[in-house]
Amino acid sequence: MSVKADDGQEIEQVECVTQDSLWTKVKRFVIRKPEKQINAWHLLTNLTNQQRLTFTAAFLGWTMDAYDFFCVSLTATKIAKDFNVEPSAVTSAITTTLMLRPIGALLFGAIADRFGRRWPLMIDIILFSLINMGSGFAPDLQTFIGLRAVFGIAMGGEWGLGASLALESLPVEARGLFSGIYQEGYACGYLVATLVNFAIADTNSSWRIMFWTGAAFALLAVVIRFWVPESEAFEKTKEARKMMGRSYLKETWIMMKNHWRRVIYMIILMSFLNFSSHGSQDLYPTFLLNQLGYTPAEQTVTSVVYNIGAIIGGMIVGYYSNYLGRKFCIAVCAIMCGCFIPLWAFAPNIHALRFGAFVVQFFVQGAWGVVPAHLNELAPPAFRGLMPGLAYQLGNLVSAASSQIEATIGEKYPLRNADGSFKLNNQGQPIPDYGKTQAIFMGVVQACLLIASKEERGKDFMQNVSEDEQGRVIGSKDLPHKEQDTSSDIEKATAEKRTPGSSSQ
Repeated sequence: MSVKADDGQEIEQVECVTQDSLWTKVKRFVIRKPEKQINAWHLLTNLTNQQRLTFTAAFLGWTMDAYDFFCVSLTATKIAKDFNVEPSAVTSAITTTLMLRPIGALLFGAIADRFGRRWPLMIDIILFSLINMGSGFAPDLQTFIGLRAVFGIAMGGEWGLGASLALESLPVEARGLFSGIYQEGYACGYLVATLVNFAIADTNSSWRIMFWTGAAFALLAVVIRFWVPESEAFEKTKEARKMMGRSYLKETWIMMKNHWRRVIYMIILMSFLNFSSHGSQDLYPTFLLNQLGYTPAEQTVTSVVYNIGAIIGGMIVGYYSNYLGRKFCIAVCAIMCGCFIPLWAFAPNIHALRFGAFVVQFFVQGAWGVVPAHLNELAPPAFRGLMPGLAYQLGNLVSAASSQIEATIGEKYPLRNADGSFKLNNQGQPIPDYGKTQAIFMGVVQACLLIASKEERGKDFMQNVSEDEQGRVIGSKDLPHKEQDTSSDIEKATAEKRTPGSSSQ
């Protein structure tokens, strides 16, 4: 009896420990106390001149990249009239650009991890600037699409390289805030493109001015990047690779072999985030014009309003992700975005709809503000130029059909009157129900974003050999059996090899 009692007591103790362990996990991921925050203004003003210059160059490059991309979508009707084709033929240039972006991420990312960030970024921005200028001189649609195809490769290389260079140069405590600022260069590029397009005279050939203007803007980023130094984190990683005696190709194979689950997670996450972004933005102007009957001026003002919300959301959520956690902030943004979808799609008047659009984009791009930091922290140091950009662009490729899915379903189930008949526009055609389609699509996507996985918030980018890479990417055989060191300080590792009995604090 006593033995059984003792056994029963032990079993109860084990069950209690298990319950405490689960509760600890709940507190850690849901109700944990946030870390002490550093004032955002202090983070903005406490950078060195070199850090400001590096981040500004990366931000301007990504902003101009986004501007150049949106030139086509904003001027598709004018381009079609100038080339005497249907607008659908022009939009194939957008699809071509999206499809080739992963190639650019793979090509420029591999070059950046092998030879450094600075010069590949210089070549990349000069390339897409020249292509964008050439697009404005295209004599026919075939030439235009060919130029946009090459532009897609150049655009694919910009985000990953710019994010790695910018974040590697910043202190850890500032990473969340500047991750949000950097990512919203995309919204800034769209905002600038919208304003420039609105300011240009409404003539068929005015679309060419959009492309020439973008090339001129990009020259500023080119000039600034001449003064940007190479990433110190890359230099340390390069030195570590040299000491370990590993080739880049062999490291790549071992990294994929041991981190393939993480790579898949990054691609799935970026797919859903891109579905969220494209699903809430690409068809929305058409929804405003065709279904709600807004004038072009009203549509432009609405676009400006929700892009301002996107910029603010990216910065604020990115800042708080440094203290609340990356995946926690993504989950909160998904929930809050879902709550405001009805106001975003079914508002009773234009003012309520603009408020709904502002809030939805605040949380959509708020989740995106976490992405540069999150992906760069998940990537192994030796592949920080390749993995974040490639995951981003592959996710973008998966979600490229977002607007087509929404448009097709909306056109298949048009609006109906009270008597069940179709609502018709001025041309006597049924009005697609884009609002309901977008609402359902966005609701499903936000639910899918409620996923959890590993995060490495606060990871030291100067750490050239992380713990999981010592026995995996670099390989345990390359390190002395009793002298494996997780520090990023190469001199410290060398010193420890000379004194095997020493240990780090």
